[in-house]
This record gives sequence, C-alpha cells and structure tokens, in this order.
Amino acid sequence: MTTVESGRAAEARARALLEAAGLRFVAANVRYRFGELDLVMVEGHTLVFVEVRNRGSMRFGGAAASIDGRKRQRLARAAERYLQQAFGRHEPPPCRFDVIAIEGDTPHWIKAAF
Repeated sequence: MTTVESGRAAEARARALLEAAGLRFVAANVRYRFGELDLVMVEGHTLVFVEVRNRGSMRFGGAAASIDGRKRQRLARAAERYLQQAFGRHEPPPCRFDVIAIEGDTPHWIKAAF
C-alpha cells in the first residue's frame, strides 16, 4: 500500500470512528496552498477540525508527537481560511482541533488537542 493509500485508509477509519461517536461529516481533504484539513466534522454546535496521523509504531514518538508547532500553525491557518469561506462576515460556531492518532491498529482520539 502506498503512503497516499495508507493515509486515505486512515482518514476513512477516523471518519467512521467519529461518525459512530455521533459526529456529523462536513468535508474531507480541504486543501489550501499552505495547509490541508483532513476532516471537518460537527459535534453538537461545535465545528471540529480533525488531523489524522497514521504511524506503524511508536518509534520516534508516535503519531500524535508528529504534530509539531509548525504543523499546528498550518492547521490553524487552514481553519481560518475555511471559516472565512464558509461563514464570511457571519459569526462562526465554536471550533476545536481534534487528533485521531492511529498507531499500528489502535486509534486514539484526542479531543481539543491544541
């Protein structure tokens, strides 16, 4: 399986996990030149931006540890652009950033990760 195929499979698995927990799917792979939002979901009245990280092992700190300050900054910038496009001058809903860290076969859902 290629890296792209593995990433898409991880995102599909994360989406299924979140939907099973009651979140509603809004969008996937929202791309901007400076960053990408893997999944955009809604939980209640909260818009949830989800970063999916997939690692075969805990080597080098694992999946969650791979989200460094630069990556968080890129995600925040992509989320800002998404909110501008989706809501314009209207007040956006509350938002949060979650992480689905898949290590081996085990997914870990980190709510409000940053």
